[in-house]
Amino acid sequence: MTDWRNTTFEVRLGPPGHGGFCVARHDGRVVFVRHGLPGELVRVTVTEDRGGSFCRADAIEILEASPDRVPASCPVSGPGGAGCCDFSFATPVAQRALKATVVAEQLRRIAGVERDITVEPITGSAQETGGWRTRVRLAVDAQGRAGVHRLRSTDVIADLRCPQPVSGALDGVAERTWTPGADLVIAIDGDGVRHIVELDVPVPVSAGRGDDRRGSERPRSNERGGDRRGRRDSGRPDRRAQRNGEAPAVERRSASARRAATHAPRDESVLEGTGRAVEYVAGRRFEISATGFWQAHHGAAQCYSDIVADWAGLGSGELAWDLYSGAGVFAARLAEQVGPDGAVLAAESARTAVADGNAALLDLPWVDLRADRVERWLTEQGSAAPAVVVLDPPRTGAGKEVVSAMTEHDPARVIHIGCDPAAFARDLGLYQSAGYRLTRLRAFDAFPATHHVECVALLER
Repeated sequence: MTDWRNTTFEVRLGPPGHGGFCVARHDGRVVFVRHGLPGELVRVTVTEDRGGSFCRADAIEILEASPDRVPASCPVSGPGGAGCCDFSFATPVAQRALKATVVAEQLRRIAGVERDITVEPITGSAQETGGWRTRVRLAVDAQGRAGVHRLRSTDVIADLRCPQPVSGALDGVAERTWTPGADLVIAIDGDGVRHIVELDVPVPVSAGRGDDRRGSERPRSNERGGDRRGRRDSGRPDRRAQRNGEAPAVERRSASARRAATHAPRDESVLEGTGRAVEYVAGRRFEISATGFWQAHHGAAQCYSDIVADWAGLGSGELAWDLYSGAGVFAARLAEQVGPDGAVLAAESARTAVADGNAALLDLPWVDLRADRVERWLTEQGSAAPAVVVLDPPRTGAGKEVVSAMTEHDPARVIHIGCDPAAFARDLGLYQSAGYRLTRLRAFDAFPATHHVECVALLER
């Protein structure tokens, strides 16, 4: 079995791949290289090799630099470091071009969609290198120091110099001692109030148990949930995973178990603020749990809700659905259009989010926000035919079961939001198979300096 771990060699980098790396080839094998840009000649050290057709490596020396390279804005994410800022060494324009290339490739390869992609900054945002993230989740090491996880590892790097958080979010955090093994959730809300909540040490969860599709904290940042339907370990390499640049099944199941433990319900201690974050979208006030889901980028919720309102095109008295609705941000915009003679039905599995949403939408009694799994909720809708359905699923996407059940109700328009290009493309392919055509698509740089990108699609029959 080939094992190149810790070996060093030179390669010329090719196009970007989905996951924050560039693709290169060396001695007949594919090498996924982080910390480099397309066209660069780099010296790499192999960091991971499980045999088969590919391995992973870090660019440790840039021999011929791209004109798009700049000094890295994040000192934590270099070779051997954290996975927070994959592209902090590229200009903002180059970062968006890399993401556009990845989205276009995923759409072409998975959904058969040929489309030029432009990745836009979040509306009204000037923060292209840092200061955009209002919610941060940190790990605490054995010495009680807060930090971030090393890439593809449970190791904690006690270095909080990443530029992503908004100003003041991490003030004094490095100087304090926290509960070893706990997690910290830090949120700066719409009123500028900082909330710090400590999550108790997680209880191990077996790899056979999956976390809820959405849960009380839907993973939507740099530590997003993965596919939990891993294949059984046959003792052979997972060829599909290798072709797609993914981890083998055994590793995926182990990582899934860690995620399940991390995102399972845990005791919370509010250490600063009230633990209740106030947010504003389109003039409406939402009060949510500081540990609950909210868009990480300070301008994202307003940006996406404006698109939903623009594309929905609803008239008075019509029916709309909001699936994976969170606290009802999109449901509120839909309700404004259908008015009291219409109805907006929404489903969300996180009960705390539903309670918060119902409190925020008390003046809109024609909104019915229910706590239920989307799959189950869809089976109870009878012959209802909504004019518009909005879906904002977790990183893994909606999937065949949800898309099939939803499209059977024959909505005229579907607005689908996705934060993983591969899952987004797969879902678009499912819509097309159900007779829908992609009529509008926008992509946003909602996570500057990272490889993550948010896509919004309008599909119509």
